[in-house]
Amino acid sequence: MHSLRAAALRYAAEWPVFILGRNKRPVANCPPCRAADPKRHDPQGCRCLTCHGFYAATRDPKAIVRMLAMEPNGMLAVRTGAPSGLVVVDVDPRNGGSQTVKTLVAKGLIPPTRFATTGSGGLHLYYRHPGPHTKIPSGPNVLGPGIDIKADGGYVAAPPSVHPSTRQPYVWADESTPVSEMPPALRTALTPAVTAANPALAPAPKPRLARAGGISSPAALLQAHLSTVRKAPEGRRRTTLYGASRGVARMVASGAISPADAQAALMAVGLAAGQTERDSRAAISGGFRDEGVTL
Repeated sequence: MHSLRAAALRYAAEWPVFILGRNKRPVANCPPCRAADPKRHDPQGCRCLTCHGFYAATRDPKAIVRMLAMEPNGMLAVRTGAPSGLVVVDVDPRNGGSQTVKTLVAKGLIPPTRFATTGSGGLHLYYRHPGPHTKIPSGPNVLGPGIDIKADGGYVAAPPSVHPSTRQPYVWADESTPVSEMPPALRTALTPAVTAANPALAPAPKPRLARAGGISSPAALLQAHLSTVRKAPEGRRRTTLYGASRGVARMVASGAISPADAQAALMAVGLAAGQTERDSRAAISGGFRDEGVTL
């Protein structure tokens, strides 16, 4: 426990951390959070210490100590993506990752950086995230078999956590090694690869709009709704996406935009604002449902 706490407090100087259960999964939400209306209960703004997975990640030392006291047998995790400034390349040798990473190294896609060996015999290669204006979603097999990406909307278990199946610890090769910047080749390879693996992340086509229902400028109204999501502060983005979805749903009801074009535009802005596909879909469907509009 003391080594886990020391590591958590050390990492918190750079990255937001949180606690996983012993099964390597996020701690289950408390009963009030499970019962809360997802349209009005923002996971990022929730004050519960261990609810909502990586949304609970923090750099507050007092909160971290309390988390560890609540889950003394848990695992330590680091939130990835723009909030921490990290992209982690997860190499799983069981699914062919060892061979794939040799090819990536040869192509200059995987330069030396700080890395850890995982409790299952894999590798976590840590790189600097290019910044909040570049979205790199987490995804499986993004660069080839056995190579997952942990970035926006993701997390990794961190040393000295113990793997629940093998009972082997996660271990830094050399914690003093700096986290390297992502090379241009890796950035270029990641974004289209992730989009291809998940078509929902592709840019939304230009929506077809029509003057209807007394709306004199549907394009300006749509952009106004989408702009509220782009400008929303972290912790309010899902709630803001829900509100924007209600406004766009009213445009659908008036005949100014089709349901498909409306959903595509809202999904694109939600993902660009750092929301996961699941959270974006929930916010959008909730907004449409509450306006009585069918997607």
